[in-house]
Amino acid sequence: MRALKIAATGMSAQQMRVETISNNLANMNTTGYNARRAEFADLHYQQIARAGTVNASDGTVLPTGVQLGLGVRPAAVTVHLEQGALSATGNDLDLAIEGRGYFEVTLPSGQSAFTRDGSLKRSAEGLIVTSDGLSVVPEITIPSDARSISINAAGEVYAYFDDAAEGQLLGQVTLAGFTNAKGLEAIGSNLFKETEASGSPITGNPGEDGLGTLRQGYLEDSSVDAVREVTELIEAQRGYEMNAKVISAVDQMMSATTQVR
Repeated sequence: MRALKIAATGMSAQQMRVETISNNLANMNTTGYNARRAEFADLHYQQIARAGTVNASDGTVLPTGVQLGLGVRPAAVTVHLEQGALSATGNDLDLAIEGRGYFEVTLPSGQSAFTRDGSLKRSAEGLIVTSDGLSVVPEITIPSDARSISINAAGEVYAYFDDAAEGQLLGQVTLAGFTNAKGLEAIGSNLFKETEASGSPITGNPGEDGLGTLRQGYLEDSSVDAVREVTELIEAQRGYEMNAKVISAVDQMMSATTQVR
């Protein structure tokens, strides 16, 4: 009976939905995290009687036909690119992006990765790095005798010293934008890699070419809506239970068939 396999695909789909929701809830407090949504599509249809087929010698045509669906399949797990709320931290090297864009960092392999996590740090050499020690592109070195650091909305980094009233320009923080940011590949640790689907990064200064601006002393919170996630979790659980009941009903039907005398 086809219903067994159809219901099994439904249970698998709801399980994948629950896994996606659980990952969202687990990252409720992850800086710069965007919620994911599981999307599904129906499977192939078996054509028992095609619509438009001639049904009689007088040329009568079937208006609808008979099509039996064979279940559901995962289509995508897409990222909803929503701006998270900004939380004040007061740290000089905490940066939040207001709008589009990603910070570019260099992986140990030499490849580029991208992140919206602006909780930056200062390495022993004075370089601005991420929490994992990855250097931010372009590299900016903070002098050891700098009293404080100021980063404006355009990404210009100034250092202030005890013996000077005016700040010294150290460099410019740039941002990278993508034609299709949803096509980026998540690799963990709040990092993404470019793919053919995302297109090549378009680098520019904050506030230019549609890129967002920077806010010093703030971090972007996760965009996960806990109430929405719990609601969808209940829906997925009910969907799983209903597909399980279909399997139970089909099992009873098959048992009745085998008991026919």
